[in-house]
Amino acid sequence: MFAQVTTSAATSCSGATSCTDYVDLLHSYLTVLIFGALAVLLVVAMLGVASILRPSSNRKGRYQDQKQITYESGVDPVGSMWTQSQVRYYVFALLFVMFDVEAVFIFPWATRLEAYGLFGLIEMGIFVFILLLGLIYAWRKGVLKWV
Repeated sequence: MFAQVTTSAATSCSGATSCTDYVDLLHSYLTVLIFGALAVLLVVAMLGVASILRPSSNRKGRYQDQKQITYESGVDPVGSMWTQSQVRYYVFALLFVMFDVEAVFIFPWATRLEAYGLFGLIEMGIFVFILLLGLIYAWRKGVLKWV
């Protein structure tokens, strides 16, 4: 059976360069596989060391119970831990992310402006205009008011 596999592999490579290229391709995939395995092994090893070194929480007592309560900025919790946040903070954060992503698209365009020419300038103008329309819409709806 091994002789059949080697003969079929030998007949599948018609030229020496194509077989060499195929072997180089397999070597590069093997390198990726090795790095992936090392990454997984490193994560497992770090989690194992952390589970060995962390303090145990199955001890009972006053000190251990105090470790389990919520603690925020040095203030002990009073009342219910559940509070409702206003939606405008999330919308404000979403608008920030949107315009931050806009900057990610504008900076590479600005570095290659000469290569893109007039067409690139018009396309970026359309992009900024659409984002400006979104900003005007959010402003008119009152989303940008913090208080």
